[in-house]
Amino acid sequence: MILTPEQQALLDGKEGETMAKVVKTLVMYGEAFGAERMVPVTSEYGHTVLSFGLGIMKPVQDLFQQLIDAGLVSKQKFTADPRPMDPAVPKTLIDDLIFKKFMYSEQDRFEKQLRELGLKDDDSYTCTSYLAQVGNTPKKGDVLSWAESSAVVYANSVLGARCNRNSGIIELMGSIAGFVPEFGFLTDEGRKADWVIEVRCSKKPDAQLLGSAIGMKVMDEVPYVKGLNEWIGTELNEDACTYLKDFGAATASNGSVGLYHIAGLTPEAKELGESLIREGANTYVITDAELETVKAAYPVIWKNPNGKPQLCFNGCPHMTLKQLEDWTENIEKGLKKNGLKRVSVPTVFTASVGVLEEFEKTPYAEKLKSFGVTTSPICALMYMNNPLCKKKNVITSSNKLRTYTSAKFYSEEEILSIITNKEARL
Repeated sequence: MILTPEQQALLDGKEGETMAKVVKTLVMYGEAFGAERMVPVTSEYGHTVLSFGLGIMKPVQDLFQQLIDAGLVSKQKFTADPRPMDPAVPKTLIDDLIFKKFMYSEQDRFEKQLRELGLKDDDSYTCTSYLAQVGNTPKKGDVLSWAESSAVVYANSVLGARCNRNSGIIELMGSIAGFVPEFGFLTDEGRKADWVIEVRCSKKPDAQLLGSAIGMKVMDEVPYVKGLNEWIGTELNEDACTYLKDFGAATASNGSVGLYHIAGLTPEAKELGESLIREGANTYVITDAELETVKAAYPVIWKNPNGKPQLCFNGCPHMTLKQLEDWTENIEKGLKKNGLKRVSVPTVFTASVGVLEEFEKTPYAEKLKSFGVTTSPICALMYMNNPLCKKKNVITSSNKLRTYTSAKFYSEEEILSIITNKEARL
């Protein structure tokens, strides 16, 4: 690793032992991946995947306290992943006791530490920090120090920023030092595609299923997707970005994708075209039948696989304003069709505080509430970590939530049918 004189001075202890350890950690991390130098973090804001005060994460809290006591804070204000608890989300008194006393017992302390380290504000808890309503949207070419997988893949792919899939500790250290090791997605070579994905579907492929199929096939490599323009166009408008948000999250959680290119749509694919594809790249053809095969292979780990749903979660990653509006319209139509006034399954839609505030200004908000749907900025995944909650029959249209929890996956159309049906049939 070749360091600048300023970086070497930090490693040598110019700003104290703790900063020297931070830089040493970044150097070791970079050397493990063959990095030859550090590059500055250039985004206006940072983001941290760590937002939950789990009692078993005391070593992390102790490390954070060492940083705070040494006067080390992030050189950027940062947003954070969603909180793990929200009083508005359905739960029993016993569920709540386990959340507060046995799981997230250090939540208050941890949030205090995040504020001291540089949290943007108390409304900055979301996994979709890049949405306009949150205000942490990196620019093309920005170098980031992030770890949240769904945010990293979106920033790399849709925004054209540059970020590796870091860990929660490494991301914070990069923001404190102000630089990160240059390797992987921070380099031109590392952003080339290892796979060509040919989408040959007869209808618009479900974003979650398409992302899942690609993620499981390419794992941590870079896909170049052809044939999707017919369904989502050639402009990064609101509809396309929403589709790619959910698509990317599925590639990142069902595989380990940190960057994808969509032919004729995403920034680098538009600029560089097929020159992004490596010589000898693999090819994967996706058809309607392939997506059905992928979906049919998802395991169902409910105690009773055919049991009735007890809770529905949508919004992992957090929903956009348009998704909330579209879902409200579709639920209204479904309920009217089936002669119902309220959803038949307790349903929670999650989104950032900023998006929910904008949603409250629309006529859709009161409608959705009257249908019995709860909106919340909670992290559905962290909710499902509760051993009692994970035993519940939870349904979702999120492949990320399905992958990391016991939730059962259904397409958006299937979810809509279930929650607006008198019998809540599966």
